[in-house]
Amino acid sequence: MSSSVPTFPELLGSAVESAVHLEMRDSYAVDYESEPFKQWRAGFRHDPDDRQSWWRPWLDLIQETVSRGVTVRRARIVSEPVSEYIRYEHSGTFTNVAAGEQVKWLPRRRASDLCLPGNDFWLIDGRLIRWNHFTGDGASAGGEMSTDPAAARLCAEAFEAVWSRGIPHDQYKID
Repeated sequence: MSSSVPTFPELLGSAVESAVHLEMRDSYAVDYESEPFKQWRAGFRHDPDDRQSWWRPWLDLIQETVSRGVTVRRARIVSEPVSEYIRYEHSGTFTNVAAGEQVKWLPRRRASDLCLPGNDFWLIDGRLIRWNHFTGDGASAGGEMSTDPAAARLCAEAFEAVWSRGIPHDQYKID
């Protein structure tokens, strides 16, 4: 494992063919008292037609990556009924899709027989892993890099297994 963790622009900038991201938590650190979250709780939803109001630097990075011919896919394994955080995340995922990311959701009950790594990860070109470590309450505990071929193979196989069972974002409905 390498201790040098590149920034996301560096990481995605190094991708030639693919960047896949597996998320397996039902909650990530979010400030429930922040204005965006309070507004969402009060019923505010971004207008997909008002791109200027929701576009942000992360989406620029995804769009730039995809425009270079890199396929960017994200799969999320979620418990059902979904957590409030996942509801919040789901409501804004159209922005990732608009930037060129492909996103699927997999109900956790449909992942029971899959072999999954212990942490969320990004896998770049099937060889470079950025492990995402989190505390129990969902705060980032930092990233870690690996080029271990066995771990990369595990991540690639796990991601493809989740992807094959996942539900495309536009078809995954939350009640």
